[in-house]
Parts: sequence; structure tokens; C-alpha cells
Amino acid sequence: MAPAPGGGFAREDVRPLLGGFLLFFLSSFGQTFFVSLFSEDIRTEYGLSHGTFGGLYMVATLAGALALVLAGHVVDRRSARAVVRVIVPLLALGAAAMALSPHVAVLLAALVLLRFFGQGMMTHTAFTLMGRWFTRQRGRAVAVATLGLNVGEALLPVLAVAVTAAAGWRSAWWGAAAVLIGAGFLFPALFARERRPRAEAPDAGGVGEAEDAGGAWAAATTTRSWTRAEALRDPYFYLLMPAVAAPSLIGNTVFFHQAYLGELRHWSPGTSASAFAVYAATTVVCNLSGGQLLDRLTALAMLPYFLLPLGCGLLVLSTAEGQWSVFAFMALYGVTNGLSLSLFGATWPEVYGTGHLGAIRAVVVAVVVCAAAVGPGLSGLLIDGGVSYPGQIAAMGVHCLAASALMLRVTRRLRARCRTPPTPLPG
Repeated sequence: MAPAPGGGFAREDVRPLLGGFLLFFLSSFGQTFFVSLFSEDIRTEYGLSHGTFGGLYMVATLAGALALVLAGHVVDRRSARAVVRVIVPLLALGAAAMALSPHVAVLLAALVLLRFFGQGMMTHTAFTLMGRWFTRQRGRAVAVATLGLNVGEALLPVLAVAVTAAAGWRSAWWGAAAVLIGAGFLFPALFARERRPRAEAPDAGGVGEAEDAGGAWAAATTTRSWTRAEALRDPYFYLLMPAVAAPSLIGNTVFFHQAYLGELRHWSPGTSASAFAVYAATTVVCNLSGGQLLDRLTALAMLPYFLLPLGCGLLVLSTAEGQWSVFAFMALYGVTNGLSLSLFGATWPEVYGTGHLGAIRAVVVAVVVCAAAVGPGLSGLLIDGGVSYPGQIAAMGVHCLAASALMLRVTRRLRARCRTPPTPLPG
């Protein structure tokens, strides 16, 4: 397949990119930013405290993470078309269960379905397909696909708040189920056939891709594909986690308890929902520019710096009580989130190759999902125990700065390793 003029995407790339975009958009219904919009209504209806509902959410998310570790390799072994035929209807079932839920047990089951098939399998499938289907343009492909999540973050909170005010929170979940069912009919056409990247990754023992037009070291320099067992024996896999898991842990915690923070600061009810538009716009700009930058600099070169805006935003949010602080936080978090969407799609194929990408990413996503689960649950328990929530936000900001310092050392060594010929790992 010939490249498009100027190194852009070709006509044949439109369907896989649109499919990735749609997967990310639909994952919104299982993401914390969407579920948390209904937390106050859910707690009121079922008589749950912050800690109890946070605990239920944590259990559901951890269950989804465990299931993802067991099922994530399916993306390596089955066609994209076959995978989405399963995960989209089951996510719709989770949305319908939320709309129906007559009891806390049904609520928990609905949360498990939403977290596993929404935040888990939807994003895992989309990231894996973009990483496998694109090589030289991997950063830009991930950036375009993840715009689906950005669109969801910009539109769905406003729509959900409007529907809830007009017809109740259960009606909003019926709407989500209807959208998922309707969108499910598009995937057979979008994923009718598997795509092969125009520039294949080198075989074991080969050299990485040549330098791009700008002279930067190309992202696909890994000389072989690591198995999941090999990656799990690599100490750098674990050293990357404090940075990789930070946006999910922190974002989920802040979003999940956004209503409580508004109560503490006496903000108007629509403040946080309005700030999502700023967050989404910043995320889109930084996602697109980050994808271009990533294709030139590589993911490892960018990892030490992407958490710095989030760290600064958290420190602002923890100390400033005016409504402007939530908009400043959302803008700074949007910078980190926009960069991270491309980074997390490109880091793992860059470090460990593409041969077992689905299996390796399943573990990564499970760790990230666990962090996303622990954050809201632990924070809710601390709130119930009287621990200052603004103090918790400040601690998360310090974590971002410390993780950035760690990444300076880790990525320097990983980049050196990627440039050297591979040596067999011990059995």
C-alpha cells in the first residue's frame, strides 16, 4: 500500500481509524468521568456513603481488571470484527443493567460490566489495534483514534446532566444503551478485514526502522517481540508503572469525588460539568500535537515530562478555593491526558514489540484499572475517616513530580537498551 502524499494517511486508513475512534468514544460509558456524574443520585437512592459507593466501585473495577488479564490476549488471536461483536453488546447490557438496577447487587453487576467492557476491553482493543496496524505513523494513528474519547468527554457530561435533569438518571443510562446498540451495527463494515501496516516492524535480530524525514530516531526500534512472560520478568516494566498508572489513578479519584469537592468549596452544581469542556478541548489539542511529536521524538523521550502539567494542576486545585481553580486544573490535566493517550499507545510496542502486544497490554491495562479502582475507593474511606480531601489532592501532585524524576533515569536506560542488539533472557 503506497503512502499518502506528504506522509499522511491513505484512503485505506480511514476505516480502521474511524473504528478506533468509535471504540474510544463508546468506552466513555464505562469511564469514571461518566459514571461519576450519577454518583450523588446513586448514593441517595441506595443510601450509600462516599466510602461505601467508592468501595463498590473499587470491587467492580478490580473484578474487571482481573478479567482483563485473563481475556486480553483474545485481541492477539481473534479478528477485530469478532472481538467487537462481543464487547459492544455486553457493554450495552451493562448500561441497561444500570438503568434497571433495583438492588445494590444488580448495581454492582452493572458496574463490573461497565468497567470491564468499557474502560477495560474497549480501550485495550483500540490501543492494541492501533499499535499493531500502524508503525511509522503509530503516534498519529493513536492520536486520531483517541479523539473519540475526547469527544465523549466534551459532549457526554453535558448531555447526561441535561437528560438527568429532564427525565432522571436512569433515563440517561437507557440512552447510553441505545447508543451502544446502534453503534454496534457499524463495526462489521469498519473492521471487515485486518490491516497490515505499510512499514512492517523488523524481524528478530534486525535493525529498527530507518530515521524519519525529520532525522529523529524512529519509534519502532525494538529488535524483537517480547512475550508476556519475558516482559513480566523485566524490571523496567514495573519501574514504568508509577508514571503510567498515575493519570488513571488521579483522574478517577478527582472525577469520582468532584461533587464532594464542589460541596466543600460551595461551587455551583454545573461548575465541574462546564470545566469538562475546557479539559476536552485541551486534551484534543495536546493529543493531536503529541501524536506528531511522538512520531519524531519517540514515547521514551516524552515520558519524563508528560506528568508535570498534571502535578502543577493538582497543587493549584488543592490550595485555591475559587471556581477558577477547577478550570485551571482541567486545562493542565488536559495537557497530560492528551499526551498520555498517544504515549500509552506507543510506549509498549516501542519497548516490547508487537508480536504479543495484546497480552502485554492486558497486564498494563489491568494495573492501570486497579490503580483507577484503588484511588476512588481509598479516597472515599479517607474522607469518611476525616482526612482532608484537598490534602489528598496535594499528595497526588507531589507523586506526579516524583514519578517524572524517576522516568528521567528509567527512560534513559531503556533507550540505550533499545539501541543495542538483543540478548536472550534467562529461562
